[in-house]
Amino acid sequence: MRPFHLAFPVTDLEAAKYFYVNILKCKVGRSSDKWIDFNMYGHQVVAHLVKKNEHPTSNNVDGDNVPASHFGVILTMPQWEDLKSHLLEKKIKFIIEPKIRFRGEAGEQATMFFLDPSGNALEFKAFNDDNQIFTK
Repeated sequence: MRPFHLAFPVTDLEAAKYFYVNILKCKVGRSSDKWIDFNMYGHQVVAHLVKKNEHPTSNNVDGDNVPASHFGVILTMPQWEDLKSHLLEKKIKFIIEPKIRFRGEAGEQATMFFLDPSGNALEFKAFNDDNQIFTK
């Protein structure tokens, strides 16, 4: 699979850098005074400095209010458990606590949502069976 590229707005580059490097353990790539490239599990995500970050609405998914705009990575289950433990240790505030969604159904997955310092919603998820990622 080829790496994806995603650019997203942030209101404070230094806070974004701290969060993505120290909390999510991303490596920094190229940067300027207006943007920073991060290596997020082999994918290129880029924080772009903006004056104001508008936050869109949410949708109900399996009983949770899931932010309509969010991004993240589908991890292996051991990676997800490691990240969950790390985030709990860092006392990250979850907007959707780590949980198993669609338990016993097609697409069963471990998921968790939290915000970066600019209010961008992140979801990290994992499947016990990656063949379930697109199962209907």
